[in-house]
Order: sequence, then C-alpha cells, then structure tokens
Amino acid sequence: MFHKEGYKIITITMVIMALGIIAAGEWIPNLYLQKTIQVILLILTLLVLQFFRNPKRTTVLNPNHVIAPVDGEVVAIEEVEESEYFKAKRRQISIFMTPLNVHVTRYPISGKVLFSKYHAGKYLIASHPKASTENERTTIVVENETVGAILYRQVAGAVARRIVNYAEVGDDAIQGTDAGFIKFGSRVDVYVPLDMKVEVKLGDKVRGGERVIAVV
Repeated sequence: MFHKEGYKIITITMVIMALGIIAAGEWIPNLYLQKTIQVILLILTLLVLQFFRNPKRTTVLNPNHVIAPVDGEVVAIEEVEESEYFKAKRRQISIFMTPLNVHVTRYPISGKVLFSKYHAGKYLIASHPKASTENERTTIVVENETVGAILYRQVAGAVARRIVNYAEVGDDAIQGTDAGFIKFGSRVDVYVPLDMKVEVKLGDKVRGGERVIAVV
C-alpha cells in the first residue's frame, strides 16, 4: 500500500525507469554495461516505492497516551522553552527519520486541532540542534481533556524539500490516523507537558501510530 502523496511520483518514476530499461536493452551493445544500468534503474525504482509505502498500523486508542507520530530513532529528550505556541517549558521528544523510514505523519493523540502553521526556512541537516527553529517546518497543536495540549512539529531536513500537513484548526484528530507526510527524510519534534512520564529513551527505534512515547 502506498501513500497518496506518492502516486504521481511513483507513476512518473515507473514510466521513466521502464523506458530506460528498454532503451538500455536496445541501444547498449555491451551486455555487462547493459545489465548494470538496468539493475541500477530497477533498484532506484524499488527505493522510490519503499519510500512512499504506507503500511497499516494498529493503534490502540488511549486518551492517556501520546504515541509516536512517525517511524524513526529517538534523538533527543530534553526540557526546553517552547516559544512559538506555549511560551513555556515543555519536554521535547525528537524522532529522526532516514529516507528508508516510513514518512507518514500520524496524530499523536485524539482531540481538537487548536493550531496549525507553516514556516518557510532553511534546510539544515535535520539532526542539527537549530533545525527545529530555523528549518522549513509546520507546527500543529492538538488538545484533549486527559493529556491537555500536545504540540508536534514536522521539520524538513537537508534532503527533504516538501512537508505535507493535513491538520487544520478545528479538525477532530484521531490518534494514529494520517496527519501528513514529509518527503525524503527529516524529523518530528513532540512537545509534551513536563509532568508526563516519558516511555522512550535515546536511541530507541519507534513505529509511528503504535509506540507509546509518553503517558499521563
């Protein structure tokens, strides 16, 4: 199953690669070179397909839990001053994605979308400390009665050049459902209240829509 954001790119890639494989077979007399080019084109096609995959995830809805919005590695857990929306201290949990991860963004909690804003910016490496405030990004805040307000931020990286965000103010968010997509590697920062218990540690690999990262 592939994400809808990839349909156009997948179609174009399949056509170009198929033509390339046929052309290599017709016009390159050297058999070794011909097969090498065809294999490379096939591998590139498979990489595009795997990047836009959208595997089904089983989310256990729980109003007391904050779940990982994306697949990836936990690269930061720290107390920070969140200056855009809360203007107060929050616990930041950052998840870094490589181009090989699933790049679907999912709602970390169920609730009402209170805030959704896009920021143009730089394309620093997503693991850079300043990426959260200087890179292209979107900021979304969802609130429910149990957890309160949770902010998550999609951050573009050195390779990522497009962030897709479906969350709009007033939407009813459902935990684990599709909230957006980030193309070609980046990170997502989740900001939770300081009194929540963090359920992950640095270096943990998490699965979006399934792994609990904080609880009330």
